[in-house]
Amino acid sequence: MNFFTVKVLKIVSKIPVGQVRTYKWVASEAGNPRAARAVGQIMKNNPYPLIIPCHRVVRSNKEIGGYAFGKNYKKLLLELERNVKCLLSRK
Repeated sequence: MNFFTVKVLKIVSKIPVGQVRTYKWVASEAGNPRAARAVGQIMKNNPYPLIIPCHRVVRSNKEIGGYAFGKNYKKLLLELERNVKCLLSRK
């Protein structure tokens, strides 16, 4: 795994539950704002999808974008996280 990939995975692992960031934002945080497509490829090949929440990364226009397990699954995960966050905030 190269340095940029490791950096991207660390950044994505810190995205809070129920929130999303864009591929461009992740690329900027990793030090290369023009590498949004590279971030997409890293997310596509994420070796730890249960640990590193690549489903929280979306397109700049806030569309879902791709997901290794399918767009419907990505949408479901994002909705589930929003609902869980909402329930936890009521306590």
